[in-house]
Amino acid sequence: MYVNRGDLGSIVDALVDHSTPLLITSAGNIRPRSAKEFYTIRPEGREDYQLIYVADGCVHFRFAEDDPDTVVEKGNMVLFWPGQYQHYTLYSAEHGDFYWVHFTGSEAESLLTDLQIPRDRNVFWVGTMSDCRWMLHQTIRELQLRQTHYEELLRMNLRHLLTLVHRNMTEQEAPKQSFHGEVIQSLTYFERHWADNVSIEDYAVRNRMTPCWFRQKFKEYMGCSPLQYIISLRMTNAMNLLENTDYNITQISYAVGYENVSYFRRLFQKHTGMTPGEYQRSKRKK
Repeated sequence: MYVNRGDLGSIVDALVDHSTPLLITSAGNIRPRSAKEFYTIRPEGREDYQLIYVADGCVHFRFAEDDPDTVVEKGNMVLFWPGQYQHYTLYSAEHGDFYWVHFTGSEAESLLTDLQIPRDRNVFWVGTMSDCRWMLHQTIRELQLRQTHYEELLRMNLRHLLTLVHRNMTEQEAPKQSFHGEVIQSLTYFERHWADNVSIEDYAVRNRMTPCWFRQKFKEYMGCSPLQYIISLRMTNAMNLLENTDYNITQISYAVGYENVSYFRRLFQKHTGMTPGEYQRSKRKK
């Protein structure tokens, strides 16, 4: 089980603070690598709000005690309101990987109202670009290090994530069923070959689609281009190698599909705000 988290208060109890307009109290990432499953059941819910981003695989949710499982796939966010029944399960066989953020504050409800996020809905499509994952990584890191102005940066990250929910609701960027089979097939292919020299044009032609049409429909479905999705996979795997191996930067660059190490360094910094070396050192300090 991989767990990376940052907390302001107790890990067990929800921290509720109505004296502050908006406060992020906890954030983390869970991947059940060796364990067969990980689950959480809170019949009475929590006193604060909880936002969950499904980064990979899928997660099984129940939003009421008698509800059947709702299988939420990657690219979706789930919002639990205070006092709402919570039951969610990740299975290692389904490659479940999710991030969570707990937040509270006197203006939390009005922020959700302003962004037209309905109380009777829990699942929202936001897409699978690396921006969400990186923003959540940053949220965890800010909670762990608590450097100058960290609370303001946490609020900015949360507002950004919730604004993505609002934008995708209003622009109706949820997956289009007419393209569902094609995009699932392409995701499977990219997830198996992300480190290879993938040609979007060749893939589209082999599957009887024009490259232009494929790119357009993929972006409508996923919220990013095919190339951006592949880069997101590469950067996520690069971060994992930097965190969990002793490989040097050149080895990691080659491992994630970049023979030009300088280009890899620039691309990594563009996506994370840090060079690979800075990212690796920041993780080894913990």
